[in-house]
Amino acid sequence: MTVTVDEATDAHAGQADWLHIAREVADDLAADAVEREQAGKAPLDEVAQLRESGLLTLLAPAEYGGGGADWRTAYAAVRTVAAADGAIGHLLGSHYFLSSSARFFAGPTQAARTERESTARQWCWGGGIASHEPPLILTPAADGYLLDGYQKFAAGVGIADRLVLRAARYGTGEPLAVLVDPTGPGVVSGASGDTFGQRLAAGGAVECDAVPVSANDVLGSLSPDEGVLSPFASLAVPTVRLVSTQYCLGVAEGLLAEVHEHGKAVRSPWQPFSPQPWTGGLPQDPYQLTVYGELAVAARAASALADQAVDALVRGLARGNDLDDEEGAEIAVLASVAEAAASRAAQDVTTRALDVIGVDAASVWYGFDRFWRDARTHTLREPVAHRLREIGDYFLNGVHPPFTLPA
Repeated sequence: MTVTVDEATDAHAGQADWLHIAREVADDLAADAVEREQAGKAPLDEVAQLRESGLLTLLAPAEYGGGGADWRTAYAAVRTVAAADGAIGHLLGSHYFLSSSARFFAGPTQAARTERESTARQWCWGGGIASHEPPLILTPAADGYLLDGYQKFAAGVGIADRLVLRAARYGTGEPLAVLVDPTGPGVVSGASGDTFGQRLAAGGAVECDAVPVSANDVLGSLSPDEGVLSPFASLAVPTVRLVSTQYCLGVAEGLLAEVHEHGKAVRSPWQPFSPQPWTGGLPQDPYQLTVYGELAVAARAASALADQAVDALVRGLARGNDLDDEEGAEIAVLASVAEAAASRAAQDVTTRALDVIGVDAASVWYGFDRFWRDARTHTLREPVAHRLREIGDYFLNGVHPPFTLPA
């Protein structure tokens, strides 16, 4: 497909508009991020703000009333919001992937119907289809299926209008993606307040007791067995891994920006004492400058890898059913490389940047610790060791990464 100059210009203008909206939302969130995070209330107002801004339907096709944007724009929006409020950035990123899951796992007609209804009703999506989660059980019934079981963690369950959950077909064990109304009969879900980070992401457990599921709400197979999923469907894995990547980068860049502003206004913790009153000015402490420089390098290197992986993914998505297995594997590895680098950068930045700030980093008034807690909560759920093993196996042995979903 050839893209004309006019089409490319329109796409660029559309991305700029969405990023402007994302920055405005992020600025609003940043204004009281510390207070909201410490209060730990369900993010109903924050989701309403995302809905009113149009960000919830950014990825939906324009013909359905959505923003018609691509994943490059969606990733940039996640990163921008995460820099201001990590929990809401996580919630938005999970929504983007889960609301698009029918594109990967359902047939074209079913995917179009699901996305059209979601856009019209401006649903906020949550759930989880992680490969490591014990699946719920989907049993055939007279009018479709019944869903039973317990899932330990799902994103956004406290505020979602629809959940995508992982279920196993009774009798065969085939893993399936299933769409569930959290307000329906038999569904018990709610945000968990026991995490030390991402306190406003509304994640928590889901319990299903004979929940009715229609055939139309079974989106499709999640089986990792060879030949079950198309190469295009396998792009679900790098797509969600790059959500994780952008989230980590956003949190890291958000703290670096706050360190930058704080350093201009407050005396360095290592600056020699002077009887003269502090009047501000540029930081000059060599240690402070070196640490900030090292962290900026880590963040920018991870960002460059992320850009490379996003470009590859967007090209792969554009190929659709013409994508082959080798191309899909290369995209998956690039996404894993980017996620591993971003994960390490987020942990390094959110730990060492507190040293640059000094004793003020211990103050709940500033709330700098929320960046570390948000990043660490995420990286505990998505450990980098597994990505590194898969990357090494691919480059040394040519083994394609397994189909393992983290969301």
